[in-house]
Amino acid sequence: MPKKLLLLPPLSASSAFRVPRARPAPPAGHERRSHRLPSLLGQLHGRLHGAGQAHHRRRLGAELGKSVVYQETNGETRVEIKESVRGQDIFIIQTIPRDVNTAVMELLIMAYALKTACARNIIGVIPYFPYSKQSKMRKRGSIVCKLLASMLAKAGLTHIITMDLHQKEIQGFFSFPVDNLRASPFLLQYIQEEIPNYRNAVIVAKSPDAAKRAQSYAERLRLGLAVIHGEAQCTELDMDDGRHSPPMVKNATVHPGLELPLMMAKEKPPITVVGDVGGRIAIIVDDIIDDVESFVAAAEILKERGAYKIYVMATHGILSAEAPRLIEESSVDEVVVTNTVPHEVQKLQCPKIKTVDISLILSEAIRRIHNGESMAYLFRNITVDD
Repeated sequence: MPKKLLLLPPLSASSAFRVPRARPAPPAGHERRSHRLPSLLGQLHGRLHGAGQAHHRRRLGAELGKSVVYQETNGETRVEIKESVRGQDIFIIQTIPRDVNTAVMELLIMAYALKTACARNIIGVIPYFPYSKQSKMRKRGSIVCKLLASMLAKAGLTHIITMDLHQKEIQGFFSFPVDNLRASPFLLQYIQEEIPNYRNAVIVAKSPDAAKRAQSYAERLRLGLAVIHGEAQCTELDMDDGRHSPPMVKNATVHPGLELPLMMAKEKPPITVVGDVGGRIAIIVDDIIDDVESFVAAAEILKERGAYKIYVMATHGILSAEAPRLIEESSVDEVVVTNTVPHEVQKLQCPKIKTVDISLILSEAIRRIHNGESMAYLFRNITVDD
């Protein structure tokens, strides 16, 4: 059955939607599947016009579905589907701009509109999954990522394609399949092709929490590994949590029969770099770069330890608030991120920010899901060349 794509662009770009051309009836015996696939366009790689659209149309040979997304004068989001989707498999591409909550509401309302219009399957292509950092209980907070997963399922989504979830366990929040793709092959290729003398580099984890990811990069590149640890680092696990690291309480009233062992409060050791970075290129790797203060602090420490060039590599370049200015003024020589999140404005503010295009793997994921092919290849061996 033919499939179409509905892209959620910025509200001002709703006029970019076009109705797919009429398709001739397939020859006898070939009714099983259409080979006209949805293209991966728009915000996903930072271009709504020009060569980007033509490139992906050639790759997947498809047109965009026709819909309109806009806001009412009272701020409410409205979605209108302008063609029949009954019995169709629909792909919705939604990148997450700075206005995260509006983007989430657009996605929910679009999915629910398609469900109401009797679409057969609704697949969300969400390169950066929002609220993924809120996937653990903190104090009296909530696991917002699980709430969002439940909302997407309730709205009608039947499948999600995303990239480098902040925690792999997030996949367990969903009641439908989730394909969590990897950006590392593209970043590894960038290191090999764009960083001169990368053989003299060392992969750095800016905190013990990032050590596993850094180890993976180091093993693939056959490079050394360094980990920064100590009081200068502030990670998610350092947040106060009454269940895991209760503070010492003196002279507290204790109910008889409830005497518990007194637990010592956490105390960080002095700053330490485990591994040799002297006279080397330091490549800090992580999944998200948003608040860059910890990256800037890590770069300063590495400079003090003798590293002569500092790179920061991450999948999702959110780069909020003053991030571009802080990067420009820091010891970091280059920040390399993928285009899972639009960051063209930040690049204009800071020439140190470089972008790696990962639309190829998302296009291939869409094609394989469309044709019912195995996704295993995308997790094993990826060739970046067209």
